[in-house]
Amino acid sequence: MNQIINQFIEPAQQGSYFTIPFNIPQGVEVLHVRYAYNRFNEQDTRIENRIIGSKEEVNIIDLGLLDPQGNQVGTSGSDKESFFVSEPLATPGYKPSPLIPGEWQILVGAYKVAPEGVTVTYEITFTLKKPNLLKGDLHTHTIASDGVHTAEELAWKAKRAGLDFVAVTDHNQMVSADALPRLEGVTLIAGVEWTHYKGHANFLGVDKPFDGCFATNTAEETQAIFQTARERGALISINHPFEECCQFQFDMNTLPFDCLEVWNGPMRESNLKAIGLWQSMLAAGKKMPICAGSDYHKDTPFIFLGGPTTCVYALSNGTSDILQALRQGHAYLTFAPDAPSLKMSADNNTIMGDSIDWSKDSEMKIEVDKLLAGDVIRLITAQESQPVWKAEKNGRFEMTIPVEQPGFIRLEILRAFLPGLPLLPALISNPIYFDAK
Repeated sequence: MNQIINQFIEPAQQGSYFTIPFNIPQGVEVLHVRYAYNRFNEQDTRIENRIIGSKEEVNIIDLGLLDPQGNQVGTSGSDKESFFVSEPLATPGYKPSPLIPGEWQILVGAYKVAPEGVTVTYEITFTLKKPNLLKGDLHTHTIASDGVHTAEELAWKAKRAGLDFVAVTDHNQMVSADALPRLEGVTLIAGVEWTHYKGHANFLGVDKPFDGCFATNTAEETQAIFQTARERGALISINHPFEECCQFQFDMNTLPFDCLEVWNGPMRESNLKAIGLWQSMLAAGKKMPICAGSDYHKDTPFIFLGGPTTCVYALSNGTSDILQALRQGHAYLTFAPDAPSLKMSADNNTIMGDSIDWSKDSEMKIEVDKLLAGDVIRLITAQESQPVWKAEKNGRFEMTIPVEQPGFIRLEILRAFLPGLPLLPALISNPIYFDAK
């Protein structure tokens, strides 16, 4: 999508600033602005048998951008002919920003204008969002708490591992999004792991999810922290609820939260208990999304960045779109970035986390790739857990199944990671919900 704006600047406007409004529509991922004008007056002069070219700077027009609230997103003087802005990245001199729909403004600085005036052409280009599968780790630590890497080292490590996003969640240490490094291809999400003797929770996506100190001594004080984080727009996950050293002992029914972390680090008994808790919530009619994180501090034989990985179908790699997709349950969990991949849909447009009215003709389509021989695919409802396929060889699998009754259906892939070991989850999906009319 392109917009062209031709703006004539009068000589009398020299030395002034003004703005040119334009509208950003819904669903824009990247804004690109390019401008052009007659900056130089070039002429050739013949002296004897030689031609000497000269170039006089007759117009200097500065460039900048304001958001719908009138805040300065960036300014580049007359140094750059173009700039781009997106939520995770922007041209130096411009702040990475969510491209909210509404009236934005190009800032014009008429530093020098020729006596005849000058026409400046602005070309505005919108790159629209589209669903993409992004892979990330929602639970990591840096040297700001008890990790061994800086945030920048973590970002580079994530890029080498094939991850698209990483949440920085140091214990009781808030971090500003502006303070996190910017690395093309990797979105670092500002977060904090609220760490209490009676349980842990992640608050993601806001610089300051609560005021004052993290420490609480009463249920009311804990509720106040969670409620403030919710009001400020943080995505809240309850972390590793059955981890032996830090079980979640607060009453979850009294706290607002968006996700349940059912897979923390290597698959083990505490994770299996968390999956069981989640299954009971689903069976009781609660549409609760799940998430996963490595709880990464440093590399060990069993802990690595992206182990496990949260795979999200998001509209862009901006923090707001990633977190929104998590809230919607548009995600599945895998043991590593290069694990099996999954597409699960009903009536084409309904994906994991979505709800659709059930009918006797309802169907669900499953597409799985990167299976290994021996992998088992099972479908799980409130009533049963049913194996539907055992892979005889490496490859992919597709299947369309009838949905026989209202409820939810989720998928797991089970794998024996070493000979002789029991089957353990290699992939866990959020459900599709089929609601009774």
